[in-house]
Amino acid sequence: MPAKRVDIVSLRLVKETSLLYKDRAIRSPKDGYNLFKQFLGELDREYFVVMCLDVKNQPTAMNVCHIGSLNASIVHPREVMKTAILSNSASILVLHNHPSGQPEPSSEDIDVTKRLAEAGNIIGIDLLDHLIVGDGRYISLKDKGYF
Repeated sequence: MPAKRVDIVSLRLVKETSLLYKDRAIRSPKDGYNLFKQFLGELDREYFVVMCLDVKNQPTAMNVCHIGSLNASIVHPREVMKTAILSNSASILVLHNHPSGQPEPSSEDIDVTKRLAEAGNIIGIDLLDHLIVGDGRYISLKDKGYF
């Protein structure tokens, strides 16, 4: 049997751009919502965003983890945590929008949130919250007691 070639790789986080965040730290779901709106504005499809935070809850990086269709997005914890690990995050806040304008969570939203919280517990990166955004308002899944 011939030898198997194994690639030698390195991992890098590449900064694409940046923005100024005047409040410096995320202290509430509203702060997360405001930064999300500053980052993405109005959207016609579902965007799932990972906001990486340091030990003082200051945002260090934001990543669009997944872009879904008009009414669906498939998110896996490994993709979310990859950004958090590469950013040396102490915690994360995840956000996604509902293009329908209705921010009420689906059962899939709740399931993904629970899986992200479990994955974060295992690797030591806290999930602070999961915000769902729609038509100028948002819902905090943490405030609603979903995790």
